[in-house]
Amino acid sequence: MLQKIKDHGRIRYLRGGKHKGGKVRSKKQSTRVDLTAMVDLAFLLITFFIMTTTLAKPKAMDLAMPDKDEKTKDQMDIAASRSMTILLGSDDKLEWYIGEPGKSAPTIDNFGPNGLRKTLIEKSKEVQQKTGKYMFVVIKPSDKSKYKNMVSTLDEINIANIQSYGIVDITAPEIELLKKDGLYNDNK
Repeated sequence: MLQKIKDHGRIRYLRGGKHKGGKVRSKKQSTRVDLTAMVDLAFLLITFFIMTTTLAKPKAMDLAMPDKDEKTKDQMDIAASRSMTILLGSDDKLEWYIGEPGKSAPTIDNFGPNGLRKTLIEKSKEVQQKTGKYMFVVIKPSDKSKYKNMVSTLDEINIANIQSYGIVDITAPEIELLKKDGLYNDNK
């Protein structure tokens, strides 16, 4: 449709009757952002942080074990009144007693702050007050206990600041004690 428009004495004809004033609109082009520089920067930052970050170093506890063929003449006798024996059983449970086996009643306990840790701290203070010396802890894992129980026991000893401890093979009477208290079960 043509429109007749008078403009300063001239006559003009415009197409498209709906558009007022005959303005010509330009096509809108889509804007495109080049992300190459930002991706390069991101990879540079990732590389920088990977190279400068220190990874968590594994924490290991020093454990000195005697040689198997070493003579037993270098062994020291420790008073039963200042020795605590921990028997590691099945089902994440343990049994401990102070002194010699059979002469004091064993106590069934568990791992953690309210279990073995609390016992170690309390008994260590008692032994030090009575004898004036540090308590010695004997750890005896059974073949039904798990490796994590041994690690947890060593961690609790370290947290309780026990100065002297040893890892010893469990004896037959102690295995019978674990069986009697239900701590020598098959874990499968």
